[in-house]
Amino acid sequence: MAWRCQQVQGWAAIPLFLAADIEEGVGQRFAGATGFPPPLALAAIAQMPEGGVVQAQSLAYEMGAWTAQEALAIGLNWVLAPVVDVNNNPQNPVINVRAFGETPEMVSQLATAFIKGAQPYPVLTTAKHFPGHGDTATDSHLELPVIPHGCDRLHRTEYPPFQAAIAANVDGVMSAHLLIPALDPEYPATLSAHILTGELRQALGFEGLIVTDALVMGAIADRYGANEAAVLAVAAGADILMMPADPPGAITAICAAVEQGRIQPEQIQASLERIWRAKQKITTYPAKPSDPPTGEISTPMPINLDRLATANAFSTATAILKASQRVHGCITTVPANARTLIVVDDLLNCEFLSRKAPAIDRPRQQGYQVQIVDGNTPNISVEMTKPQPTFLQLFIRGNPFRGSTQLSSKAQAWFEFLLETHQLQALAIYGSPYALAQFQPQLPDDIPYAFSYGQMPLAQDLLLNQFLKLEDA
Repeated sequence: MAWRCQQVQGWAAIPLFLAADIEEGVGQRFAGATGFPPPLALAAIAQMPEGGVVQAQSLAYEMGAWTAQEALAIGLNWVLAPVVDVNNNPQNPVINVRAFGETPEMVSQLATAFIKGAQPYPVLTTAKHFPGHGDTATDSHLELPVIPHGCDRLHRTEYPPFQAAIAANVDGVMSAHLLIPALDPEYPATLSAHILTGELRQALGFEGLIVTDALVMGAIADRYGANEAAVLAVAAGADILMMPADPPGAITAICAAVEQGRIQPEQIQASLERIWRAKQKITTYPAKPSDPPTGEISTPMPINLDRLATANAFSTATAILKASQRVHGCITTVPANARTLIVVDDLLNCEFLSRKAPAIDRPRQQGYQVQIVDGNTPNISVEMTKPQPTFLQLFIRGNPFRGSTQLSSKAQAWFEFLLETHQLQALAIYGSPYALAQFQPQLPDDIPYAFSYGQMPLAQDLLLNQFLKLEDA
């Protein structure tokens, strides 16, 4: 990845924007870099009674700083983060743990700390998804959500984190693929001039880059032609189109729309000037698009893989995981014939569960048999299941393209089966606090449980260090 970034920048006469969704650190997308737990972990720290907000803001600042530094280390200059949606709907399948909290106050405090952490470095940050994707149970990757709230509610709850991000000089704002009839009964936000220009530009005074969410997502791609969607987005006020379904066709359609008068040339020029200003932050470039270079244009910072996964970045990730995890009781003995049953959505695409992953290796070393099931495993057959004391480990979190944040039927079925047959020895959940909230009321007091916002091996290791406390160890 790093060398490809360097290669394409070398091909370009004008420095390129190179962006990635790295809301949870560069390690979220690229091996060898630091991965952080999802932002909602910071909200859990902020809710701690003594000094929680200060600690969470400090960690959010560090997370932003390390994300920016590691992005630069591999050649990226645009961080498509932070998410500033208020996740006030636990059934939200697309935002969920990606949010910095469930209230506008919490999201504003932590997201702006992340932005400020990144600002000393020549990278761009992006607040997303305007005007607020938090209160929906529909995944816009699959279909178009409708937000029924009136303007008063939007201004009170959804807008404040964007206003805070703008006040903190965020470089870009990404649009949401949402239909909000109170603002525009016809077009989704990404294609709405009233929302992008009227609300974001004029009412909130945002002067930076407006970038669309991916135009290949179902909410847009399934309702509008690929090229018409691109034209509508630019006409609405977008400066940059993210992942149009047909890039050459989109360019041709936009040029035709300018010639036809659907898009004014002055609007294209204004977008170009905003893009130019943003590029001045990430590289030395002329003050205006019309100015010739006064000297050699500087290239982006050189690739430096030694800046990835440093001890200090690792320490920040560890601190967030430790402070946000929850442990109630612990496992002190391993009964005869005990097993750990691990439930994941899709084992073939599960990068955090190698054979040496702590969730597998640590229990095995302590005498547990290991069984892994996923969505492709046949359903439970009581006749074929022999009674076993079971340490149940569930990897569950909201993820785009899944269509629902509901617990997989597999996880729910195993949990209920083990409870009813008195085989459940202990429970560990990695990922979603909403899963824990659903299971916890059904757990008897004598069954220990643990929860981590992270799913990566580091999160597994930290949780099991505290949860596996064998008496003879």
